[in-house]
Amino acid sequence: MKKVLIGAAVLASLAAGSVAAQVPADRAVKYRQSALTVMSTSFGRIGAHLKGDIKLDNAALASNAEVVSLMSHYAFDGFIQGTPQPSTTGKGAKAEIWKEWDKFKKMQGDLQAATARLSTAAKAGDAEGIKTAFGEAGKSCKACHDAYRDQ
Repeated sequence: MKKVLIGAAVLASLAAGSVAAQVPADRAVKYRQSALTVMSTSFGRIGAHLKGDIKLDNAALASNAEVVSLMSHYAFDGFIQGTPQPSTTGKGAKAEIWKEWDKFKKMQGDLQAATARLSTAAKAGDAEGIKTAFGEAGKSCKACHDAYRDQ
């Protein structure tokens, strides 16, 4: 968990100011990939806990949910016009993001709202709230991936 928090802190420090104004396109892609990887790792831990695959205490659940919420904000700083991810792996950002920017930004806001609810529920120790918010956040992630990620 300490490594995730350190990674989140590094990303937060990099996010100071506008990424778009300071970072070349290739670095913006790496930035968003890193933020989404950190987010995915913490989200996966919460999911594994909810499935019963691992046991997390309330503090660990809250910490992972907070990382997910933070990364849902930081990741989008790396989506800069003209920076679709090269599809060498078959997975990457589609160019449609920039053609449908308003729709993409709405999906971003939906994700951020869902992850904020997840963080709030986890901090409160609300087991049912965590399950509900986790499902909402997962649906939000999937909707954006379905629309804007090469699969």
